[in-house]
Amino acid sequence: MVDNAERKFASNVEELDFLLRRVSSTVKRRGRDILADFKITTPQFNALLVLRREGDLTIGELGERLFLACSTATDLVDRMERNELVLRIRDTRDRRVIRMKVLDKGHQMVKEVLEARATYLNGVLSQISDEECTEIIKSMNMLYRLMSE
Repeated sequence: MVDNAERKFASNVEELDFLLRRVSSTVKRRGRDILADFKITTPQFNALLVLRREGDLTIGELGERLFLACSTATDLVDRMERNELVLRIRDTRDRRVIRMKVLDKGHQMVKEVLEARATYLNGVLSQISDEECTEIIKSMNMLYRLMSE
């Protein structure tokens, strides 16, 4: 027999799961809208973020980080190179290796997109108190930590 505490816990889990999916969906949808304003695709933006964070990678390494097949990563890099976001450069230690370097236009694109995302989130969060915002951040950090263990 299920008691009231177990039912309430199950109800909370269901509601949290539902809310997390809705928030995630909203963030993704709004993120895609922002990227569309900058005429860049989500995979291109994600590739720029990875390259900025991890430095100059080969197409294979970039594909691994993005969970893409080599052919898909190559097509992605081709489009990014045509848009002058990245440049293929030969490795200085091994000339057979080609790495992707983020160009100034790519760095500027990431900066502007992140600023637009921050502006959007700031507009949303301006509707709640600083204390509520701090609590949300604290709770999200705790949930992320628990889920990452």
